[in-house]
Amino acid sequence: MTELLRRLLQKPQGAIGVALLVMLTLVCLFGPWIAPYAPEKMDFLGRFRAPGWQNWLGADQFGRDVLSRLLFGARSTLPMALAATLIGSAAGAVIGTASAYLGGKADEIIMRTNDAIMAIPGLLMALLLVSTLGNGAGNAVIAIAAAFAPGMARVTRAVALAVRNQDYVKAASARGEGASWIVFREMLPNVMAPIVIESTIRVSFAVMLFATLSFLGLGAQPPASEWGLMVADARQYMHQAPWVLIAPSAAIALAAIAFNLVGDGLRDALNPRAER
Repeated sequence: MTELLRRLLQKPQGAIGVALLVMLTLVCLFGPWIAPYAPEKMDFLGRFRAPGWQNWLGADQFGRDVLSRLLFGARSTLPMALAATLIGSAAGAVIGTASAYLGGKADEIIMRTNDAIMAIPGLLMALLLVSTLGNGAGNAVIAIAAAFAPGMARVTRAVALAVRNQDYVKAASARGEGASWIVFREMLPNVMAPIVIESTIRVSFAVMLFATLSFLGLGAQPPASEWGLMVADARQYMHQAPWVLIAPSAAIALAAIAFNLVGDGLRDALNPRAER
């Protein structure tokens, strides 16, 4: 682990991405304690106040402090995106590995079904599922996870096909181990590298997708300070008070960039050929 971190920090994109992730983690952990105001505290005399000493990032249409709402909103936006990515990646990894191990007609049926689901764009799939399940942050997480699972299954299967022919998998079969044991104990641990890289990159898409659902009113609901919801509330005031829109948009972009940089850094750090 220490060696991996060293190799990751040697790459410029990895070092910058890790620094940004550390900053975002600190914001999630300590944001509510360092926020200057409560996220729902209104000051109607300060509506659309420009950034200054009273409100460092300005105030919104209700006089609420934009910085405070960003700091509180990080606790909903980032953990939700991480949860959706973890659930979708785990489900896809299990499906892809099991399909590679089973092979034959079972593999054909699973992958053709997977390809049919992948033909539906991720955002459209998430919208269909949220519309079916109902609005709310929890249902948005489930929808994003379901949209991510097919792609992760395809990536995992490609790696697991090579792992299936390794001697330790054949030895486990010769010992009489069951399919679940072989999939979870023998194959999955040996395909983790591409799963970790792909999952890290997909977090950035989850952040933007979760923000999009909230923007459309299908994710977090008012008066939550989720970043996508803040953008949705601010879009009609962008000409009057652009800082209300710029701040949450920049936060979403920063989070997406951070996870993308870490994913690129991990890809290089976990690639022994590139290291040589």
